[in-house]
Formats: sequence, C-alpha cells, structure tokens
Amino acid sequence: MPSELSGTALITGGGRGIGANIARELAASGMQVVVTGRTEEQVQRVAEEIHGRALVGDTSQRADVERWVAEAGDVDLLVCNAGIGGPQDPLADPDEWWRTFEVNVLGVYLCNHAVAPRMVERGSGRIANVASGAGYLPMGAGSATAYSASKAAVHRFSEALAPTLAPQGVFVFSISPGLVKTEMTKSFGDDAPWTPPECAPKLVAALASGEFDALAGRYLHAEHDPPETLRERVREILDGDLNAIRLKR
Repeated sequence: MPSELSGTALITGGGRGIGANIARELAASGMQVVVTGRTEEQVQRVAEEIHGRALVGDTSQRADVERWVAEAGDVDLLVCNAGIGGPQDPLADPDEWWRTFEVNVLGVYLCNHAVAPRMVERGSGRIANVASGAGYLPMGAGSATAYSASKAAVHRFSEALAPTLAPQGVFVFSISPGLVKTEMTKSFGDDAPWTPPECAPKLVAALASGEFDALAGRYLHAEHDPPETLRERVREILDGDLNAIRLKR
C-alpha cells in the first residue's frame, strides 16, 4: 500500500470510537476527511484534531445524508461506520428493535445511494460498509437479534451491490472492525477477545489505496485479514470463493 493517499473521505459515526480512529488514519495518510455524526461536540473535536471538516446529522435521515454529500463535494472514499447496538431483549419493543435497522441498515443504504452515483459519474470511488461478525457467527439464547440481523443485512447489501458498481470503477467492501473496545462494547469485560483498535483503520486505508479492488464484495475482517497478509491471499480468496458468507448443505 502506498504511504500517501489523496482525495476526500466521508466517514459516518466519525466522532468517536472506531470512526474517529479511521478518520485519524486516513488524515495521517493524506486524505481530506469529512467527519459526520449526531453529536456536534464530538465531530467538531475530531475534525479539528485532523484538520478536517465536521458535518452534523443523522445517518438514518435522507435529508441529512444528502446535505452531507452536497457539502462534501466529490467523495473518493465513503466509510459507513455509524451504528448502534440496539436492544438486548431478543423480542424488544418493535419500535426500539426497528430503530436499530434505521441506523445500521437504512443509514448505510442512504449513504451508498447518495454517494455511489456521483462516484459512477467520475468513474472511480470506494465504499467500505461496516458489518460485523455478529452477522454470521452462531448466536446463543438471549442474543440481541436486532444488531446481528442488521449487520447480516449490511453484508448482503454490500455483496449484492459490489458486482453492479465494480465494472463502473466503484468498489464496495463489507468489513468487520472486530471486537474493539468502545463506549458501545466496554461492558463486555476485560476477558473479551478484543481486537487492537489500529486494525480497522489500517484495513480501511489499504482499501482506499485501490490495492484490494479485486476483493470488492468480499467480507474482510480487520484483525484476521490485515493488509500485509491479505495481499498474499488475493488469488487464493478469488479462486476458492473465500471470505464469503455461504450456505453449506
């Protein structure tokens, strides 16, 4: 991966946690970064730190997303990172349960819908939609159904969109940052299999470089698919139809 990147990146949920770390990595690599989120203080703080731009709004609201894209201008890399954990009760109140889908799935769709056509017009662009291992790992009794189901939807949406856009020079990836200790996950305890926080930012920066465009639509895990080993496995992944979520009979 080249040490320097260029162009503009737009990151949703960039005011804290994983999104903020991705913003820092991309800015350090040379990109102009637009940080978005609902909490003005948070996005402003990160934007000021990295000499980027802050845009406030809700990723599940179409008007906010379209305003972001209009103000950001040409976006070369879209990172759909905004998400919520949702209710822990598997049969939670329907409105609370559905709100998880509004943020985690509709939010991803609205951002892709707003940005991808502009990328197609220019003939280039990359999109990283943040899914999760919760979208495919076996879930035990009492699991949070809204979160796992929403992240499965994010992956399948990304996988379905990728082959449509790739011939037009726009490459869509489905990534998992791993289990990173953030405000949303800190209650899991110190013994959880935590993923180093630098893994996701390094993977996203590698995807922004274009080195892994051939893997568009594949499921990439920040800890298990680091760039230094991923580049050695591209042919193996494609030939073996790996890094994909498939039904086995």
